Amino acid sequence: MGVCLSAQIKAESPCNTGVNSKYVRSDGNLSSTSSKVSSVSIPPTPRSEGEILQSSNLKSFSLADLKMATRNFRPDSVLGEGGFGSVFKGWIDENSFAATKPGTGMVIAVKRLNQDGFQGHKEWLTEVNYLGQLYHPHLVRLIGYCLEDEHRLLVYEFMPRGSLENHLFRRGSYFQPLSWNLRLKVALGAAKGLAFLHSAETKVIYRDFKTSNILLDSNYNAKLSDFGLAKDGPTGDKSHVSTRVMGTYGYAAPEYLATGHLTAKSDVFSFGVVLLEMLSGRRAVDKNRPSGEHNLVEWAKPYLANKRKIFRILDNRLEGQYSMDVAHKAATLALRCLSTEAKFRPNMGEVVTALEQLQDSKETVSNNNNPSNGSRPRTRRRSADDVTSKRSTSSYPRPSASPLYA
Repeated sequence: MGVCLSAQIKAESPCNTGVNSKYVRSDGNLSSTSSKVSSVSIPPTPRSEGEILQSSNLKSFSLADLKMATRNFRPDSVLGEGGFGSVFKGWIDENSFAATKPGTGMVIAVKRLNQDGFQGHKEWLTEVNYLGQLYHPHLVRLIGYCLEDEHRLLVYEFMPRGSLENHLFRRGSYFQPLSWNLRLKVALGAAKGLAFLHSAETKVIYRDFKTSNILLDSNYNAKLSDFGLAKDGPTGDKSHVSTRVMGTYGYAAPEYLATGHLTAKSDVFSFGVVLLEMLSGRRAVDKNRPSGEHNLVEWAKPYLANKRKIFRILDNRLEGQYSMDVAHKAATLALRCLSTEAKFRPNMGEVVTALEQLQDSKETVSNNNNPSNGSRPRTRRRSADDVTSKRSTSSYPRPSASPLYA
């Protein structure tokens, strides 16, 4: 989860101003609540803890259940660690949700709240509030929760390939660099998740869009996770939601940092940062870079608009995998999302359309590298595409350290 950008960290009380349970068909399109998902009517006022837990379509696990499922939270079951706490791998029966022996049944990820962590019960409850109601192919599935004495846990579907952050920035035999095509696929999936949240029927602002919160399944389908900072969007004639500034340094929109005014376009800016990270292979903030290159957006913006200079910001591990025209279109989209003024940013529906057009582009690398065109064919670097069918999935990658403060 993200952290407050001010000196103190404080989660806000979850409230709901009209989100009903949504059922989304497997093709990703929103439809009205059907018989497959029970209808939940949400009052236009903040809900109590009891109301949230009673109305969610989630399994209530006992602590004993989850101890058994994770082999008593053994250290070798740890999948990752973050501001919320540790995440453990476990196994449950697919139908009864009862704990099973390791290697049998359905694999799950169990997130356990640190008792002394910065982020506490309110963010845990916010996560239950939203993921207990919202269903979409590009949102991670929350299976259930545990609330027992001082213990707070969340049970998710297991995402075998871990976070986008690890695939972009970690080095090692497991983490092959993502190919250009896979990066487009992940960007499109994440964009569809945000577009669903922003839709007229849902109206949720995610507020913590970043690479560590984008998880990948075995086929590199992207799913948004970690809804502890999510907020209901403005209603009626309101243009924004006023809130304490929270999130992760490097991803927050400038107007949100300056005023605390939160809109869906705040998420669009964060998407632009992530898209730029995917194009460049660089982190949003990296103090290890030379002076002038610590902040990715500030460093890259001058190059994004110039087709002749884009190559300076593109990840050199992608060499030979894209045409310059397609790369320019992707860079232009990132630049639009990163507009200083929110009104000039596209909405996420427009971003989805643009990314779909890039995926369907007729301009292929093979045409550009065809010797008959007078250019020498370049050897493509080995990427995750090359090993998908050859390598069985490894353990869940460990996320990076806590986000940066402003």
